[in-house]
Amino acid sequence: MTKALYPGSFDPITNGHLAIIKRAQKLFDQLIVAVVHNPNKDMLFTLEERQALVNDAMQEVGLEGIEVVTYNGLLVEFARDMNVDAIVRGLRVNSDFDYEFQMALMNRDMAPEIESVFLMTSGRYVFLSSSIVKEVKGYGEKISHLVPKVVDEALSERLQSK
Repeated sequence: MTKALYPGSFDPITNGHLAIIKRAQKLFDQLIVAVVHNPNKDMLFTLEERQALVNDAMQEVGLEGIEVVTYNGLLVEFARDMNVDAIVRGLRVNSDFDYEFQMALMNRDMAPEIESVFLMTSGRYVFLSSSIVKEVKGYGEKISHLVPKVVDEALSERLQSK
């Protein structure tokens, strides 16, 4: 039985993330989505809110049988604790590859038993990031084609209160 981990900050989750999750679920017997606590990033949503949004977004698009967890610390150590075979990462552009390649090599050095698996994004999501979604929504523009409804609503509520 193959088990994979798809980590990210998911602040918030986008349709690009969900596309990677759908594809990864087809490749592995078990997929875990891991929402990271990253003290180096200024997050719009709390860790618990991001976990709930990931769960709600997956339910909205009909993704089932995927565990959503949170973690803090070094990814490779968490992956080892979760006893996964692979870490899944999505790639959009060359800069993603450069960063992810470095991280994959470091992870392999620390945990050679865990593979890194890269999935190219769908062409329509090459430009998409959580940061862009937040910025565009902050200016009052429509993002319903970029995120699930539950995320669009959460962003509207959070950005109105700021």
